[in-house]
Order: sequence, then C-alpha cells, then structure tokens
Amino acid sequence: MSAQNEQYLVGLDLSGRRVVVVGGGQVAQRRVTRLIAAGALVEVVSPEVTPAVEGMVTAGEITWTGRRYAEGDLAGAWYVIAATDDAAVNEAVVAEAERGRVFCVRADDGSRGTAVTPATGEHDGLTVGVLARGAHRRSAAVRTALVEALQSGVVDENAEPPQPGVALVGGGPGDPELITVRGRRLLSRAQVVVTDRLGPRDLMDELPPDVEVIDASKIPYGRAMAQEKINELLVEHARAGKFVVRLKGGDPFVYGRGFEEVQACAAAGVPVTVVPGITSAFAAPAVAGTPVTHRGVAHEIVVVSGHVAPEDPRSLTDWTALGRMTGTIVLMMAVERLGRFAEVLVEHGRDPQTPVLIVQDGTTRIQRTVRATLETAGRVAAEQDVSPPAIVVIGPVAGLEAPVGP
Repeated sequence: MSAQNEQYLVGLDLSGRRVVVVGGGQVAQRRVTRLIAAGALVEVVSPEVTPAVEGMVTAGEITWTGRRYAEGDLAGAWYVIAATDDAAVNEAVVAEAERGRVFCVRADDGSRGTAVTPATGEHDGLTVGVLARGAHRRSAAVRTALVEALQSGVVDENAEPPQPGVALVGGGPGDPELITVRGRRLLSRAQVVVTDRLGPRDLMDELPPDVEVIDASKIPYGRAMAQEKINELLVEHARAGKFVVRLKGGDPFVYGRGFEEVQACAAAGVPVTVVPGITSAFAAPAVAGTPVTHRGVAHEIVVVSGHVAPEDPRSLTDWTALGRMTGTIVLMMAVERLGRFAEVLVEHGRDPQTPVLIVQDGTTRIQRTVRATLETAGRVAAEQDVSPPAIVVIGPVAGLEAPVGP
C-alpha cells in the first residue's frame, strides 16, 4: 500500500460472507467482535486463542481452526485479517490474499497490507470511521471526540426536527457525567424539559436558550409540584407538537413515580420512551467506597422506601422479614424516620452493632458520608444534621470501605 496515495474509506457488507482472521490474540479478539456485529461468517485460524475468542467459538458466533496458517486457508474469503505475532506468517497471508484479489489487513504493519482498519465508533445507527495514514493514536482520538460530540448533542446529526412525544430519562444520581449516553442524546434534542432537583442540574446550563425548562421539584416535607400536574404538563406539551424530556434523578422506575407518568402518557395516546438511569441506591455507596454486595459477606440486597413509618397502615414492607435477613438493606427517603427504622430492625433480630453507612448528596460536589451502627444511626444522623437526599446502607458491607477516586 503506497503511503503517498490517499486511502479510500468504504463500508463493506460482510453479512453472510466468509472472513478469515489469522491469529487468535488480543488484536484478533478486537477485530472479531466488530466482524460478528457485521454478520460476517468468521473463521479464526490459530493454534491458540484468547479466552474471549474461545468463548465466541463456544457460543457458536465464530469457527476456529486450531492450527497454524497454511496456504489455501483463504479460499472463498471476502476479507482477511493477518493478526499473528509472526511477521513472516502475516506476509504470507497478505501474499495469498493478493493473489486471490481479496483485500487483507495486516495488523503488525498496515502499509504492507491491501486494506486498513479505521478507528470506528457507533452512535444511534451511525458508524464513524477515521483514517490518519497510519497515525493510529490520532485517528482514535478524533474518532472518540466525534462520537462524544454526537452523544452530547454538540454535533446534531438529525436533519429533521424531533417527533412529538415524551422521553422519560433517568438522569442518574446527580453527577452530570453519570447520565446514560442515550439519555444525554435525547436531552440534547428536547424542546421542553420537565426536571426536578434530584436530576443532574449542571446539564441544564448546556441546553439551548429556546428550550423551555419546567421545574417540577418535590422538596421533602416542603414545596412540591403535584404528580397529577406533572402528568398534565407532559401530555399538554407533547400534544402541542413538542418533544418533551422528563428528566428525573436516579432511575425513573426506582421510587421515581416514572410508571405513573408512562401510564398518563399512554392513556392520552402520547408516544413515550423510557431511558433507564443509574440508581442512587447503588451508585451513592459505590462512590463512597462501599459495595452493596461482597463475596462471602452479602448474598442479598433489598431496596426499601422510607416514605412511610413501619407502623403506618400504608406500609407494604415486611419489617419482620427484613430483621431476620443478614444481607444488605438500602433505605431511600429514610432520613426523617431513620431512628425508628433502626429500632424495628433490631426488634426483629438485627444485631444493634450492624454497621450503617449514610451517603448524603451522593456523586455531587457536596457529597458526604456518615458512619454509625443500627443502635446509634438515628442519633448520629441528627447530630450530623443529615438531610435528604441521602442513601442509607445497612448490613456487614456498610463496614467496608476503600479509597476510590471521583
């Protein structure tokens, strides 16, 4: 391949067509994954393969000829990749491919093959490919920047305006970088955003000035927009021809009343999409350096709403069963009644010395953690002036802690 000539970037339809990959190491492993996604009939020729490649063989995704490359292995191939650690073998593969007029990538020296693999990325049905004449780090960096720009909405790939409807987006626990790729993309296309105080607030500053932002915050035991009003707003704006993003904290289906909003849209005939989010029930302890499970420590997790007291007739929680279990309990919306919840758990069998971790404003700039036991949790939370939003982790894992970065 002449370095003086520009490379011609093309998309190959390899679906149902034979592709031979000579070599079974890490390079082959990376290439095979994308070939499988393209629907190619992949055969790997190599005495040994990585565990991941062997797993693809076991799953029936590819075939494996477990020996060294031999002349004739490329018969009937539409595309070839030479990816061994032996330059002589790679050279022989390229030579056979060229005689058969089959394009061949040589992984150890791209200039000696008849094709090169671009740095590629996927975004919502788009494939972005970048060639930099062998400067692989440069092409990978540009590829990553382009995909991130598409994901964040900096580059708008849509020629048509968004269709009217509602997207129920879980924004994650608060850090704007923890929203999903799909959630951020849909947010970038929104014409109306109905949000609350638990969503990733920093993302609001990135919205274009013509986007209408509606504050639907619910302050614990304070100001709150009625759920019925929120439902009405979603339907009203969607029927007015707008694309509406309902941006919620955490995951919309984990104590977020998200399904109520889906039901309201469905009843009104409004198209609705659900984008799951990272729930703070697991994310907040994680960023505090504490797992909710650990081998040999906890085999179960129960996430409980602390919205009502144990003795409240509206309570659907079996506190007797929770007191008997030995695994992890994660309490959400439990700050006001934490002392009472702890008492009930002890009454039903939990050790008073069971560790308790409280993470307030998890993943945000003002995150802080408080540690206690079931016996002291209510008092310590009051003394430390813990306030919502906070996640409470109860169980042996709450006594574990490791230094983790942001």
